[in-house]
Amino acid sequence: MSGTVPTRETIEAAHKLVAPFIHRTPVMTSQFFNRLCGAELFFKCENFQKIGAFKARGGLNAILSLPADKLVNGVATHSSGNHAQAIAFAASRVGAKAYIVMPENSPLVKIRAVEEYGAEITFCVNTPEARQEAVDQIVAHTGATFIHPFNNYEVIAGQATAAKELIEDTKDTLDLIIAPVGGGGLISGTALSASYFSHGTRVYAAEPEGAADAILSFKSDKIEKAPYVKTIADGLLTYLGDKTFPIIKEYVTDVLLVSDEEIIAAMRFLWERMKIVVEPSGAVPLAAIIRNKEDFKGKKIGVILTGGNAHLGKLPF
Repeated sequence: MSGTVPTRETIEAAHKLVAPFIHRTPVMTSQFFNRLCGAELFFKCENFQKIGAFKARGGLNAILSLPADKLVNGVATHSSGNHAQAIAFAASRVGAKAYIVMPENSPLVKIRAVEEYGAEITFCVNTPEARQEAVDQIVAHTGATFIHPFNNYEVIAGQATAAKELIEDTKDTLDLIIAPVGGGGLISGTALSASYFSHGTRVYAAEPEGAADAILSFKSDKIEKAPYVKTIADGLLTYLGDKTFPIIKEYVTDVLLVSDEEIIAAMRFLWERMKIVVEPSGAVPLAAIIRNKEDFKGKKIGVILTGGNAHLGKLPF
């Protein structure tokens, strides 16, 4: 396990480690969105990833990097869904027990997926404090190894492989990459990959107005909590960590806010125009581009569509 910010070599090693277990997801384009935004958009479709989200990358890298003695008593984490699935999936690949703490209002599609991977679920109220308290109790009782959903350098290195592939598959031509930000594992990994593999490509974080902690942290230069938390983007309901925030502060150009109405509109556009299933959190970057299209006119933009685990019985449109 590494105690330092992932290097170029760390991310390359992570990519080799997880590659046999993941999909190299496609990069798709859309003339409709190019016209709408006045730019060239390249969508990295992590909604087609194993478990339906990019989180498989970080979960696998974290677990595959553990020595055998750290797996004996299993692994534990807390997550609203996609990281929960990632750890359950990765643990099943190495034959380890997985203990997952999930908020009681997690999307049913994500709960069922975690169960199908054989993990043991403990439910809690949906606050970061309640999640951590519950998982701390499990670790104390079982001796399981805790894997933080984003504030973990192995997780960050794993998530960085999505942007690495995007850069490779677009032949290093991107002016910027936009990804959503919750705890910051993906955006910090994305920013590191852009710095290492595509010098000159800027990285923007996209965040819901109803969970706007990253933009406050970015401006105040310290980790902040959102003044209020209410958004359809359930995968982004957390705040930055002491490992992700310094990377974001150094390597991310700006944080862009979007409303839930804009997220829903972007999500619907993706379903209708590209015929792909994207969950609300995954639509946040496109919503940010549409809202700020005048600033990005004429640019080549990489967009990470983070996941497709939408609750089909509760679509917002």
